[in-house]
Amino acid sequence: MTDSTTGEPEPQAQPQPETGRRSHAGRRNFMRKVFLASGATAVATMGGAGAWAAMADDATGSVDATASASPSGGAGGGPGGGAGGAMPTEGITEEFFGLTTDGKRIEDLYTIHSQKVATAPVTAAAQAFLAGLSDSEKSDAQFAIHSTEWRLWSNTDAYSRQGVSIADLSDEKNALGEALLKAALSAQGLETTQLTRKINKAACEAINSTQYAEAYYWTIMGTPSATEPWGFQFDGHHLVVNYFVLGDQVVMSPCFWGCEPTSMEIDGTKTEVMQEEIEAALAVVNSLDSTQQSTAILKSEKDNDEITAGAFTDNAVVEYKGILATRLTAAQRKLLFTLIDRFVGKAKDDVAKVQMAEIRKHLAETYFAWMGGTAAESAFYCRIQSPVIWIEVDCQSPFAFGSLYGETNGGAPTQQHLHCVVRTPNGNDYGKELLRRHLETSPHHH
Repeated sequence: MTDSTTGEPEPQAQPQPETGRRSHAGRRNFMRKVFLASGATAVATMGGAGAWAAMADDATGSVDATASASPSGGAGGGPGGGAGGAMPTEGITEEFFGLTTDGKRIEDLYTIHSQKVATAPVTAAAQAFLAGLSDSEKSDAQFAIHSTEWRLWSNTDAYSRQGVSIADLSDEKNALGEALLKAALSAQGLETTQLTRKINKAACEAINSTQYAEAYYWTIMGTPSATEPWGFQFDGHHLVVNYFVLGDQVVMSPCFWGCEPTSMEIDGTKTEVMQEEIEAALAVVNSLDSTQQSTAILKSEKDNDEITAGAFTDNAVVEYKGILATRLTAAQRKLLFTLIDRFVGKAKDDVAKVQMAEIRKHLAETYFAWMGGTAAESAFYCRIQSPVIWIEVDCQSPFAFGSLYGETNGGAPTQQHLHCVVRTPNGNDYGKELLRRHLETSPHHH
């Protein structure tokens, strides 16, 4: 069963996900049965582009004829309310192009050059994680660097994922996975992943939906190397990290950060996540004068789901809206960059420093947009968009866990259910543009 307001599968309606390529095959076969029994409409209703993706022939993403019914085009919606209000109009049957403002990429934004990022620790951590897996687990977890598995992520709980699940790994192997996250993320980024998982586990247990309490999966793309491209994906409910490495360059996007609830009492202690992001966003909009707000605020009310570039919308086309950063005062710009840093700063400091420098170069093309209220407890949506950064912050309706914080599932949007998406526009999500340039210029790839 699917919630009609968010497109999110109800937790009780699906069996416990399987792991790795077995999961992929099981999902594919299930969706084929749906297609044969009920047709394309049923498939689209169950998961939009993600459902079509589920029918891919293998883990590297070749697609059979049944997937040809998938629509193509621009931005749309997706599972879990994470990709817009309607179902997606783009699937992985389309070649990756990237998020743009008009369907045309700005070229030469991303080049292969030394960024002096210390990638040896994350590479070593990934190597140790793989070495700790059994042969079967490694087979489930590892994919080719160019695999479409990169694009098969979702923020929903009941989505059937590839890779190896933390629920199925031993404590020792999960410790190796946690070490990989620690090597890739800053202290606040790591804390966000830990708090999100802690709250999700407690919330699932509270509503007796324990099959999704630890539904987080690892996949490794390519072979961790100091010189060759590789990456990893950590994918689960309200938490997705895509991490690409090439030499001393890193691209950490797309990322999905969120939670429901964002605040919960666990074992007698109040546990919160994403509060600084909410406060930073409100600080920006409330620093604006009335004239600035008239440009930045697109509407004073918000719908349940305003996300436009979530799961399965890699090729979304979204025009610039809102107020230009150059129309802000120095103090207001400082607040804007504080908000940006709450997301970019989830990566290691040297990675974040490189990205923040790129973002500052495009200040004259950076827009801030807002929907919803501006009071301390208001539900809102905000977006930061430039040629090199995309951040969405969206307060959504209570879905599965509303009863845990005194709200009715499907009710008005609330800060207790947060979806945030971070992307690298113009073709460099998943490090795609760097990978393309590497494959073109490396002699051993010809």
